[in-house]
Amino acid sequence: MTIEKKFVADGVRKVSVEQYLNKELKRAGYGGMDIVRTPVGTQVTIFAEKPGIVIGKGGKLVRQLTTDLSNVYGIDAPQVEVQQVANPNLNAQIMAERLANALERGWYFRKAGTSVIRRVMDSGALGCEVIIAGKLTGARARVQKFVEGYIKHSGEPAESVVETGYATAVKKLGIIGVQVKIVPPGAVLPDHFEIRADANPAPARVETDVFDDFDAELAAEPDVPEQEVP
Repeated sequence: MTIEKKFVADGVRKVSVEQYLNKELKRAGYGGMDIVRTPVGTQVTIFAEKPGIVIGKGGKLVRQLTTDLSNVYGIDAPQVEVQQVANPNLNAQIMAERLANALERGWYFRKAGTSVIRRVMDSGALGCEVIIAGKLTGARARVQKFVEGYIKHSGEPAESVVETGYATAVKKLGIIGVQVKIVPPGAVLPDHFEIRADANPAPARVETDVFDDFDAELAAEPDVPEQEVP
């Protein structure tokens, strides 16, 4: 297998595992995962709002997840670890699922979107963006966007700093897609700078006008008496 095909296969496998865990752990408040290869095997870290549901009674569910990851998705020696999300309001995947559930329960999309924005920003986030797309108010699909704070849309910070969550809400008129982007508190942005308290700035240089310098040179020259023409 060439290196290009290997990258594509790893990406497809990661997306498939993400969809599988999102479906199986919806009740547990699934908040994303992280896969890291180790010399012993593959470390799979699952972030959830309710870790007890992920583990299951006597560890039954987590053993089932480990078996499915190994047999169905071909992950080499998976070692599943479950971690609790410290603040669910700052987890993009959890907030996207909450927004989708609110839309399914009949919340008006503007009220649901602004509620998510307010909850995320009140938790200390630097920025939040909510995008709702689908048949919101009629038979014609549309896209509604809610933004507050600072959000990066391109470049390396958009991948390393911004957290993104996706969810879908099943309605009578069709499926509504939900996307939530969050810049967590404490994130270091490339255009951020601070002025040190002990900084010693250079003295300001005062630019003078060219005509002022010319007038000063004329004033410095001695007065020469005019000679009479014979």
